[in-house]
Amino acid sequence: MKHPVVTKRVYETPEAQDGFRVFVDRLWPRGVSKESFSYDLWCKDLAPSPDLRKWFGHKAEHWDGFRDRYRAELHKLEQQDRIGEVVAAADGQHITLVYGAKDPQHNHALILADEMNRYVHTHKT
Repeated sequence: MKHPVVTKRVYETPEAQDGFRVFVDRLWPRGVSKESFSYDLWCKDLAPSPDLRKWFGHKAEHWDGFRDRYRAELHKLEQQDRIGEVVAAADGQHITLVYGAKDPQHNHALILADEMNRYVHTHKT
């Protein structure tokens, strides 16, 4: 995969350059119909655990702790396997992680994209 993994809000218009669109929330986004939402894969299991998501509560003051705890979740073997499955499913296409959070600077998709980019970089074939 040549392109970095990037993020995009659910509410933004899909574009051809999005490539392989992966919805990475556990919960369906508010106000979005299943017919109007374009994604290739819904990967609930790569979202933060329910307890971590509730603790974070999208509060910027929890960001540093959330980032560290979520990274620890993503470094578990089963999560690394899931990341590998998503990369394989994209089959070389650009990957866009689609999320529903309001804050574009404090959301789990940014951390996941960073971890996926790291995975791709360290698992080159």
